[in-house]
Amino acid sequence: MLFTRMLKVLPQSFKSGFRLFHSRKGSPPRILITGGLGQLGTECAKLLRSHFGEESVILSDIIKPSQAIVDSGPYIFADILDFKGLQKIVVDYRVDWLIHFSALLSAIGEQNVPLAVRVNIEGVHNVIELAKQYKLRIFVPSTIGAFGPDSPRNPTPNVTIQRPRTIYGVSKVHAELIGEYYHHKFGLDFRCLRFPGVISSDAPGGGTTDYAVSVFYDALKTGHFTCYLRPDTRLPMIHVEDCLRALLEFMTTPQDNLKRRAYNVTAMSFTPEELVAELAKYVPELRVTYKPDSRQLIADSWPQVFDDSEARNDWGWKPKYNLQDLVEMMITDVRKILERNGQLQGVSG
Repeated sequence: MLFTRMLKVLPQSFKSGFRLFHSRKGSPPRILITGGLGQLGTECAKLLRSHFGEESVILSDIIKPSQAIVDSGPYIFADILDFKGLQKIVVDYRVDWLIHFSALLSAIGEQNVPLAVRVNIEGVHNVIELAKQYKLRIFVPSTIGAFGPDSPRNPTPNVTIQRPRTIYGVSKVHAELIGEYYHHKFGLDFRCLRFPGVISSDAPGGGTTDYAVSVFYDALKTGHFTCYLRPDTRLPMIHVEDCLRALLEFMTTPQDNLKRRAYNVTAMSFTPEELVAELAKYVPELRVTYKPDSRQLIADSWPQVFDDSEARNDWGWKPKYNLQDLVEMMITDVRKILERNGQLQGVSG
């Protein structure tokens, strides 16, 4: 469903560049995805496998996979805190690219700071050193959470002061800086995109922006949603299809086109009340209660509008979906999930 739509929106310029990429290299890269069973991993694997071949993309995590994941392509156990285990994987599978999704998100990280330090900082040290040792192209996502209350919020430029006040944000700034250092010191092909809130039909994963996913589930199941942010809290967002397309286009951009190693990317900015107003067109009986909690403090320190002009200029980034498109797709996708699980009830929609 999501994956089929993604294939239709890849620009012709990217497809031409992809053919050149293959003809120069002779064979597709072997790609390892860590933290592969999180929000982005499985759909990222589908997209990359469609371009580079099923056996070229190895999905990994420390979680037992479903049968559907096992049937979809290579899946292995990989603990990012086990450096020797990662070395063995890179050698055994002849890995060329490493896409590092393993991380504890903002709200979860604040509940267990020592674990967040291990996963988000020690884990990055391991994969960065691994990429240097084996000359891998490595992608580590960053976030709007890498900025803080001292950063300009509307808009937030690509290069500005970064003083985040969550361990998630601190760890992402650390990842950006250590990656850039390894690039300048050792020539590492490090690449990083700062993503805004990523909206997909997957169940929420503990991020501060996940209200924008939860609202669809609650609206279609019960017709009522309790929002943990104020109605006027503006944050940058992107639909998962645009997010993964940005990753793919960025990873296949020649190094000479990249003026930076870390770029902002975004698609839209909206508030909870703006999202609810659009959603109410599909679920007119929706009732929303606003009860801000500790996540409000996190959101208040983040960008309201993300300036991604450098990504647009340097490697041609351009989002496809706006707020209206996002709501229409989410209604369709979440409704199908709830119908399949027998949970769609009490709402006419």
